[in-house]
Amino acid sequence: MKRPVRALSSGFWTCLGCRQLVRAPQADSCLCPRCGARMHGRVDGSIMLTWALTITGALLLIPANILPVMTVIYLGSGDPSTIIGGAMELYHAGLWGIALIVFVASIAVPVMKLVGLVMLCLMVQRRWDVSPRQAMRIYRVVNAIGRWSLLDLFMISILVALVDMGAIAEVAAGAGSTAFATVVVVTMFAVRAFDPRLVWDVYEEKVSAREAQVDENLHRENG
Repeated sequence: MKRPVRALSSGFWTCLGCRQLVRAPQADSCLCPRCGARMHGRVDGSIMLTWALTITGALLLIPANILPVMTVIYLGSGDPSTIIGGAMELYHAGLWGIALIVFVASIAVPVMKLVGLVMLCLMVQRRWDVSPRQAMRIYRVVNAIGRWSLLDLFMISILVALVDMGAIAEVAAGAGSTAFATVVVVTMFAVRAFDPRLVWDVYEEKVSAREAQVDENLHRENG
C-alpha cells in the first residue's frame, strides 16, 4: 500500500499554532500568514530543551515533596505539612476522597508527566520501534494532565487568602509550594518544547529503511 505523502518531503511546513500548510521558504524560519506564529520545519533543539526542562522538573520534585507546602496555625500553634503528609492526614481523618485527589493531582500526575516526557525523548533519540500512534497518545495524555496539578496550588492559595483570623487561625504557604509550582510550570514548558513531528520522522526513517532492505533482498534474489 502506498504511504501518504508527507508535508515536509513535499516542501511544506505546518504551523503548530493554527495547522496552516505553508510552502517552505528559503530561510530557516518564517511567519505563518494566517496567525503570525513563527514557523520552522522542525523546532530547533527540541529534544535537548525538553530534556533540560524535564530534568529540572525532576530535581525540583524532590524539595516539592520534602519541604512543607503549608502550615495551619490554630491558636498560636501549628505543624508544617508536606504533600504526602497532608494526604496521609486527610486519609486518617476519614476524608479519603480529598486525600485521593491530593495524591493524584500533587504526586501521581507530576510523576506520570515526567515519565511520559522521558519516554517521548528516548523514543526519538534511541529510535525505538514504537507505533507512532501510541507515542502520540502518550504525548496527548502528558499534555492534558499537566494542568490538573494546579489544583493543589489553587487550594493552598484559597486557604491562605480566606483563613486569616489573626491570633486565632492562619494558613501560611511553605517553600514546598513554591517548588511544586515551579515543577508544574517547568513541565508545561517541557511539553511545549517537544516537537511531536519528530516521532513521525523516526517512523518514516524506519519504514524507509525496511523498504530499502526489502528492495536489496529482492535485488540479491533476482541477481
